[in-house]
Amino acid sequence: MYSLLFKSFFRTKIFLVSLVLLLSVGVISILIGKQFLVKQEKTIAAAQVFQEESVKKNIEYHSEDLGLLLYYLRFTLAKKLENISAISIGQSDVNPLLQAVTIRGLEGQKYDTDFENPSLLMSGNLDLGFVIIYLFPLVLIAMTFNLYSEEKELGTWRILVAQTSRKAGFLLKKMAVRILFVFAVLITLMFLASTILQISMNANFWAIFLQSILYLLFWSALCFWMVSLLKNSSFNALALISIWVVLTILVPALVNNYVINTYQVPEALDAMVEQRDGYHEKWDMEKDVTMNGFIGAYPQYINYEVPQDRFSWIWYYGMQHMGDLAAKETIEEMTKKIMQRNKVSEKVAFFIPTMHAQLSMNNLAGTDMISHLGFLNALTKFHESLRLGFYDKIFSEKSESSVDWTKHDLKFYQVDDNFSWLKLVLPTLLITLIIGLIGVFNLRKL
Repeated sequence: MYSLLFKSFFRTKIFLVSLVLLLSVGVISILIGKQFLVKQEKTIAAAQVFQEESVKKNIEYHSEDLGLLLYYLRFTLAKKLENISAISIGQSDVNPLLQAVTIRGLEGQKYDTDFENPSLLMSGNLDLGFVIIYLFPLVLIAMTFNLYSEEKELGTWRILVAQTSRKAGFLLKKMAVRILFVFAVLITLMFLASTILQISMNANFWAIFLQSILYLLFWSALCFWMVSLLKNSSFNALALISIWVVLTILVPALVNNYVINTYQVPEALDAMVEQRDGYHEKWDMEKDVTMNGFIGAYPQYINYEVPQDRFSWIWYYGMQHMGDLAAKETIEEMTKKIMQRNKVSEKVAFFIPTMHAQLSMNNLAGTDMISHLGFLNALTKFHESLRLGFYDKIFSEKSESSVDWTKHDLKFYQVDDNFSWLKLVLPTLLITLIIGLIGVFNLRKL
């Protein structure tokens, strides 16, 4: 029976169209992912070269004044993404993968980013995750919406029924043939991506692989349920396309609009203003005001002299740090709201497999907002480590020769790749089982 069903399916136009469409778009998405990785590597390499050249050039002009030299020098922290990020680029096309900062106030530098073409940012990247989430369900719909209704409308259903005593089993076998075809294409693309993108087959890769399988099983169950209603082809096609639009476009847009309006982040602008005011207003205050706050944060520098009648670097860099402290509470509030946005989205996604698949893939690829917040947190620690490493030398008025510049090359932040298998698998699996069982129950009417 299966051999006949496969032969019959392979002779249809929908098989050839689906095969060409999925493979061609899938390969293009993998190549786009490859370009993303190449761009990332080139950017990091260029940043490393720039940092080395910048140190050399600035030393030529400011070798005797370390405080002035470090006013200009930038030190880079790069977010080290694994190659698996090319499968689901996520927010990496808007969030910077590296930050070059001076030892001055950090908050004014944190949100500097690359210049990008706005039209490219608007359309986003065609990665393999996009193909799986948006295109594969459409192909499944096109191949399965008329499994029963076509036979009924063409008048061949009675002939088929006469040749088998298990009518529901026949429909299940027809459905299985199409599902196996889609899975075969998915598996081919996943292993092709692992080869072209040189992805390590670690837990994250298999997690994305499993999430993709579960996601397509969900859509297969949904298509099967629609077929089990025994409606005509027009109804099935319209209903499934409507469900696709609701689950992939409408619901995510509504959730996004809800979290943005519920957890508004005016703190982003407030933090910038507070940081600048916290620094600039110190020019008009007594130096003791600045130094009391700075020494309160770093009591180890209490023994350094602060001249009252002239400029000094300890006072200047103290002012810079006080600007960051002025914005600290606002920054923490902003981060808290962003985390709340993410938590609400994740909770809703437990009931919406399309959202769950997208968020899971971004998380596993290290390209989600939580990963970016982790990078910004690491940048704060990196900046503090730089400052504390240089302060003693600056405040002691040492020259640049006291610094081992070879230790100040580009540094990397490794994305945390921990995840929960239960949270990854359970939501989509339960919804799929429920829909599938309803479909099987409905077929008892045949």
